[in-house]
Amino acid sequence: MNSGIGDAHRPVYEIKANLFKGLAHPLRIRVLEILASADEVSVAQMLEQTGLQASHLSQHLSVLRRYHLVTSERRASIVYYRLEFGEVAELLAVARVLLRKVLDTSTSNIPLADEIAAAAAAPAPDVRP
Repeated sequence: MNSGIGDAHRPVYEIKANLFKGLAHPLRIRVLEILASADEVSVAQMLEQTGLQASHLSQHLSVLRRYHLVTSERRASIVYYRLEFGEVAELLAVARVLLRKVLDTSTSNIPLADEIAAAAAAPAPDVRP
């Protein structure tokens, strides 16, 4: 099993699929969106913005590093992350536009689209014990 994107001997579509594996988690997408909104972000800032535990954030950042989507730099006791390539931010922006179009198309073809949209806009129920 090959980690990351690597292995230039595989077909490009397989390498692309491997890249998308690195993106295939909502929290990793959230981290990338946070990083796309600034030149660099400290781990402490990401913890605050995501609400994740440090160990969980570390695991997601490790995956993003393995897929060459982010890079890090330690300065004194603070670790900063940034997107390794600006195209990652562009990819996220294109994905948002595509998602909007897909949702617009799919909800216009679904009966009760107004009810679905209203349910999606409603606040999440309080599930605290």
